[in-house]
Amino acid sequence: MPAGRVTKRTLPLNFLLLGPLSIRLNACEVHVSAPRQRVVMAALLFNANRVISVDRIAEYVWDGAPPPSAAATIRTYVMRLRQSLGEIASARILTRAPGYLLELGEHESDLGQFTAHRRRAAELAERGDLEGSSAELAEALALWREEPLADIPSQTLRDVEGRYLQELRLQTMELRFDTELALLRHAEVVPELVRLVRKHPLREALVGKLMLALFRSGRQSEALDLYRRTRVLLVEQLGTEPSADLREAHRRILSVHDRPRTPGPQVKPATAPAAPPASAPAATWERPCWPSPAQLPSVPLPLSARSGALARLQHFLTTGSMPAGMVATAVVTGRGGVGKSALALHVAHAVRGSSVHGQLYADLGGAARPLTARAVLPRFLADLGVPRDEIPEEASERESLYRSLTAGRRLLVVLDNASSTAQVRPLIPGSGGSRLLVTSRRRLADLDGAHTLQLGPLDGAGSLELLGSIVGPARVGAEPQAARTVLTVCAGLPLAIRIAGTRLLERPHWSVGYFARRLTEAPRLLDELHAGDLGVRPCLDADHAGLRRTAPAGVDPAEVFTALGTAGASAVSAGRVAVMFGCSEEQAEEALDALVEANLLGSPAGGRYRLDALLRAYAHERAQAVAVRQHDQPYMRAG
Repeated sequence: MPAGRVTKRTLPLNFLLLGPLSIRLNACEVHVSAPRQRVVMAALLFNANRVISVDRIAEYVWDGAPPPSAAATIRTYVMRLRQSLGEIASARILTRAPGYLLELGEHESDLGQFTAHRRRAAELAERGDLEGSSAELAEALALWREEPLADIPSQTLRDVEGRYLQELRLQTMELRFDTELALLRHAEVVPELVRLVRKHPLREALVGKLMLALFRSGRQSEALDLYRRTRVLLVEQLGTEPSADLREAHRRILSVHDRPRTPGPQVKPATAPAAPPASAPAATWERPCWPSPAQLPSVPLPLSARSGALARLQHFLTTGSMPAGMVATAVVTGRGGVGKSALALHVAHAVRGSSVHGQLYADLGGAARPLTARAVLPRFLADLGVPRDEIPEEASERESLYRSLTAGRRLLVVLDNASSTAQVRPLIPGSGGSRLLVTSRRRLADLDGAHTLQLGPLDGAGSLELLGSIVGPARVGAEPQAARTVLTVCAGLPLAIRIAGTRLLERPHWSVGYFARRLTEAPRLLDELHAGDLGVRPCLDADHAGLRRTAPAGVDPAEVFTALGTAGASAVSAGRVAVMFGCSEEQAEEALDALVEANLLGSPAGGRYRLDALLRAYAHERAQAVAVRQHDQPYMRAG
């Protein structure tokens, strides 16, 4: 093997992202003096081992307003960065369409080391070693230096990544407080909690921990006064009452349920029970024989435009802590074709290492062909080692067996295309270290304790990155205006962009401009956005079929949608709909909100609900279909 390659692999680097950015190579610090080059370096570091597009880097460098020459200037900045880092270290910055990739090991950055400490803390906590877990969390927090990204002159980067780092730090501190409280060190954590609550008075998780620490330290009146002051702040500033968790902590203190305690010797986990005698019969699916399923489907390359969402989900699934009896659950929601399944599977593959007992996967079919838990559970049980002839017939017994087999294990369960919470609840694994990841067009607001991520359309840079990854950056770059027209019609919907890219890829003789004209001049736009078994219309049909209907006295959302198609509206207000249907503004708003819930209308901004190009085309189709039916009905009656 060439000597240079060995040196590259073993090169000691230290990138500091938990404070002002600096780079250390072979114990010597390299200072990147040029402000914009520091922005480029920080963008590469935050996307380590992932491709980040030139457009996205330019958004950070010029704070959302890059000049026409941005791409060429970014190339120059990267070249100078490579020169600053030296020949061997610069080889870590790779050119990968549509941008660059920085190769970096987990222990070569503070952020990587921080994440590693967090992971080890979670593993130790799972094994009952709270002392070790607390020490790992302390090591993680000791890596913090001053204000994150303090010397990076990019407000956009600080808003996106700096806030993420601050939230990561706070969550880690909360985990350490939980561990210290579990070790009965309540008096020791009071001073630090007081300081943090003063800084974050509306962060209810911190308030609840301080209330508990005060109460256990014999300061019940202070704990109750803290709750009173926090409630006043929440009502005055947010217009909301304290959360259920904070109210429960208050109730327990009032009832003296969680009495003050003093530290005692740490109880060691009980030893495992002895194995049964050889003569005792045992089912073949008992714990020693459990298989480790690995059912995750493959996915295309990830988009740098989704890197933030991917990082947030990965962070929650690897470090999120839940109260006893609950399973950490994440729900990715959004309209059909927005990329929920792709994002969820990318995250699932990224966290496979923490799901040491395997991954279960099921496509629940969506609203069009929903698959019930009764149909899924037998397969999950068989995948966990239960012989098919020993799977119970009764649904309740299947659910109990499933929870028993998964309790105490560290599985990742991925449920794709859920249409209701009723599908999901029986498939929640037993309490312990397992994680549940769900995708749904619905928000599943009644799924208790779920962490919800609303996935929206791609922005301009992300849309361009996706189209370029399919047809090639050169073809897109040759006709930038036409490419933007295609992407405007696709409205940032990854499914629509993939179909557009596939059609261009299948027809190399088409120019991008010709295809853009086809899209803008087509009498039925959705006919053009169809390739093989992929189509935008089926997604919209499914959304329309699941549209919530109103009470008889209200306004039918489907009729409102048809009226918008007849009018060719791109935006509408509740007042306008009230005039159109002769109803109250409250009834009109209810119908419009039902369309938003069904992903057939954009969320209101400034009192106006908007339809993108795809929704306008679909609404027009629905209006035409209704007009044809109404025109034919007299003839049908006459015949």
